[in-house]
Amino acid sequence: MKKTYLSVAIVCLLGGSMLFSSCIGSFSLTNKLLAWNKTVGNKFVNELVFFAFWVLPVYEVSSLADLLVLNSIEFWSGGNPVAKGKKVIEGQEGRYLVECDGKGYTITSETDGSVVRLDFNADDNSWSYNIGGESHTIFTFVDDTHVSLPQPDGSYKTVELSDAGLYAYQQAVSGSCFAMR
Repeated sequence: MKKTYLSVAIVCLLGGSMLFSSCIGSFSLTNKLLAWNKTVGNKFVNELVFFAFWVLPVYEVSSLADLLVLNSIEFWSGGNPVAKGKKVIEGQEGRYLVECDGKGYTITSETDGSVVRLDFNADDNSWSYNIGGESHTIFTFVDDTHVSLPQPDGSYKTVELSDAGLYAYQQAVSGSCFAMR
C-alpha cells in the first residue's frame, strides 16, 4: 500500500516538474498592446483605454493568444511572430493577419476574408472600428481633460479624464452590462 502511494507521488512530482520548468515566453503581443496604451495620452486617457480594452476583452484575447499560440511558437521556433513585420495569429476560428500602417490597424481573417479596421481620425480626434463598411466610434477626445464615450443605449456621454470621471463611467457601463444579462 505504501509502495503504491510512493510510486504515485514520484510520478506526480516528475510530471509536475516537467510542466513547470518550461519557457515562460515574452508575451510580445500583450506587451506591445500595453506599450501602445502608454503612448496614447496622459494617465487618464491611458486608464480609459485600459478599461475599454478590458470591457471589450482585448487584453484577455491578446493574453490568451500569447499564452496558447505565440509563446508556444516562440518556444519551439526560437522567434515570436509578433516581433516581425506582419503579425499572423492562429486561433480556434482560423488565422488572422494584423497590419499596422501608422494610422490604424487592419485585421483580416484568412479563413473567411472578413476585415476589421481600427482607425484614428485626426480631424475629430477619435478612435473607431470599421466592419463591413460600417464605422463605429469607440471614443472621441473632446479636449485635454474630456472624452466622449458611447453609452449602451447608443448615445454619447462626455467624461472627465479624472479618477472620479472614469469611476463614474465604469459604474455606469458595468451596471448596464449586468442589467443586459
